[in-house]
Amino acid sequence: MPTAYAIPFTPDATPAVSPRALLSAWDTAREAAAAALHGPPRHFRFPGRFAGDPSLDLLLEDRDACCWAEALDRRFGLDHAEGMAVLLRLLALLEVMGRASWLRGLFDIGREGTLLHPDLLRAAATQPLDGAARFDEEGLRHRLARPRLTTPNSTTGATPA
Repeated sequence: MPTAYAIPFTPDATPAVSPRALLSAWDTAREAAAAALHGPPRHFRFPGRFAGDPSLDLLLEDRDACCWAEALDRRFGLDHAEGMAVLLRLLALLEVMGRASWLRGLFDIGREGTLLHPDLLRAAATQPLDGAARFDEEGLRHRLARPRLTTPNSTTGATPA
């Protein structure tokens, strides 16, 4: 039986989180995967957008995603809006990284870990999700195409001061 959550907001109203919290969630999920942490399936019920609208039910059954959710539940707690927002944004980021080939220049996954471009991390922490709890690819592309005032250091991903 899945662990069930009644989410207090619609997917497109998922609160923004800090880039630091999202990066911490990424590291937590990576460590949990390396430790082969297991987690139960999770059932998320989002309210309808307007009174009388049907709710949206999402079932998280993927073994890796259940591992990450378990790790984030232990680290942040999924019993409040901020912890849930961190998880939903992490899952949406991973999903769009796999789907949007144009993002490949903004991250590097290697043996030593993952480098995420600071602009990608900021966008994933604050860009609205769509009604299915995913990132709108065109909206993300538009946001990341904006001119930047500084260029990140290509080795560390850090932005020069």
